[in-house]
Amino acid sequence: MSKIFLILLIFIGLSHVATAQDFEAGVTDQEVEMTKYDKDPQANAVFLNEFGNTRIDEYMDHIRLIHTYHAKIKIFTKEGLTHGTIEIPIHNGDNSSEDITSVTGFTYYKDDNGIIQKSELDSKKVFTVKDYKYGSTVKFALPALRPGCVIEFKYELISPYWDHFRGWTFQDDIPKVNSQYEVHIPGFWTFNASLRGALKLTKSNSEVERECFTSGGSKADCSHITYAMKDIPAFIDEDYMTARKNFLSAIFFELVEYTNPYTSVKTVVTKEWSDVDRQLKIADEFGSQLKRTSLLKERIAPVIAGKTADIDKARAIYAWVKSQVKWNDYIGIYSSDGVKKALDTHAGSIADINLTLITALNAAGLNTEAVLLSTRDHGMVNTLYPVLNDFNYVVARLTIGEQTYLLDATEPLLSFGLLPLKCINDKGRVISLNKPSYWIELTSQQKAATTRTLELTLLDNGKLKGSLITYYKGYDAYEKRKAIKKFNSVDEYVEDFDEKQPKLKVLKSDIMNLDSLDNPLRESFEVEIDAFDNTNHDRLSFSPYLWEKRTTNPFKLTERDFPVDWGYASDKRLVLVMHIPAQYVIETPPQVVAFSLPNKGGMFATSFETQDNSTFTFSNIIQFNKSVYDSAEYPYLKELYNKIILTEKADMIFKKK
Repeated sequence: MSKIFLILLIFIGLSHVATAQDFEAGVTDQEVEMTKYDKDPQANAVFLNEFGNTRIDEYMDHIRLIHTYHAKIKIFTKEGLTHGTIEIPIHNGDNSSEDITSVTGFTYYKDDNGIIQKSELDSKKVFTVKDYKYGSTVKFALPALRPGCVIEFKYELISPYWDHFRGWTFQDDIPKVNSQYEVHIPGFWTFNASLRGALKLTKSNSEVERECFTSGGSKADCSHITYAMKDIPAFIDEDYMTARKNFLSAIFFELVEYTNPYTSVKTVVTKEWSDVDRQLKIADEFGSQLKRTSLLKERIAPVIAGKTADIDKARAIYAWVKSQVKWNDYIGIYSSDGVKKALDTHAGSIADINLTLITALNAAGLNTEAVLLSTRDHGMVNTLYPVLNDFNYVVARLTIGEQTYLLDATEPLLSFGLLPLKCINDKGRVISLNKPSYWIELTSQQKAATTRTLELTLLDNGKLKGSLITYYKGYDAYEKRKAIKKFNSVDEYVEDFDEKQPKLKVLKSDIMNLDSLDNPLRESFEVEIDAFDNTNHDRLSFSPYLWEKRTTNPFKLTERDFPVDWGYASDKRLVLVMHIPAQYVIETPPQVVAFSLPNKGGMFATSFETQDNSTFTFSNIIQFNKSVYDSAEYPYLKELYNKIILTEKADMIFKKK
């Protein structure tokens, strides 16, 4: 992904009036007859043309944001028919709402006689669905959809929210031949624009429209800017990525300042971080809650009684807050009910809970600050200038000596110092009551680690019998605890595990440290596995990977323009000690390999040893030592997985003497 760069919308010395360059409506014979898109023959559809135009203007005596959208799409296959159903999200306010008008649509296709037909959208089939109080979706489906057709549609959006100037996404999950976006911004408004994604603009022009805006007797010239891209490849999602919008090639706008056309009063919207710090510190929903240490000091007194070490106090307070307040599914950086009400009602938002944690830790004399962040599905924050809407989550940052801990008390099964994966997303902004805010990297201090040890004996009846012991640490322990806690009891979990392994039968089970969150989770099973029907065979084929064999590479792209982001490092180990009947010898042992990533980024290795003629030990390890791998490292990750799959595909062979 290219870095976000700043484009300040300014006027340049051109005097002519610019006009929007929408493409001509209708289709050509060649477009209807297309059977594939040569630059992406596997695409199920392609944008032949896409145009958008947004301006701030007076509309029915009010200043409005007016956005026009026009698109033409060629559909090749049945899978591509989904692009013929259009959904347009709109925002509803308490006193005013966005509105979709002037909807038109056509479908062009060849009938059974080879004649091109044109089917028009019925305006009565455009309907609005209310999603929630502040959001609705306008929906319509183009008529006469079929593989081979071309659809064309156009609409206008009228919005009272001119401070949220519409951005433009050049890239989609199907390719685009051409995409152009034009903006018209009167001189009363100044916006910053940021371009994201790996693709470059093929066109970027700026010119002046003289006196394009008139309202209340005030006039202004407009900045008319055109952005365009051609031959845009489809964006293909792949495993281990953060929010899709972080990497799609798109342009976004942020209001810097504006002058009221009626009063000439200027308002600065985009502020410095010092302004935001001051705003947060005095806000009732944020800074005022962090100052309620006297309330918390009384409540935590029995929690930390008898504890002298700071780390012990911190662990006790962290556990106490998790037990006192349950998350009510609301997110955001501002407290909705306040610290006191959250404690009294035992329920609260993300901010309610974690601001309570921060305040309680500070009340105990522990140096703790708030960290604003954006979750992985919400997107990355803009680090060029403060945009509070970029943040949707707050956690605690505790410092004891030279050690820092990031804490989130909203999930009961999180161990101390383990931040949820959703929160590990680029950078966070540390907010303190007594010093300026600053950025930190959001990285995990723990990894996902699993060590599985099996000791099995192959019996004469073809069954494997023995023990399966697994230790989970860090994120793997957290995920396993969540999986177990979904059941009413541990016995139900074991029964479910047994049922999902058709060839395995659990004879006895024991799970340790299920509620001791700061200790590794230990899972112990005595098992019986139906490996063979019997041992009356000259040869037996056996996979030491049992039910954990990998068969699919998660990395399928030829190139990847965005990083592989696991969020944390990982370490997976398998140790198998196996006893085979005396009448067999090992004819084909497992492959012994050792593959590594550049710069000690990770490894896959196996080992094999025989203790005597009837016992062997096999082990393997898969390590990824980094939480994020950039696009240049992608081919090495992809190749490593290919080698893992190929190695695990090969079976051992036991031969009868």
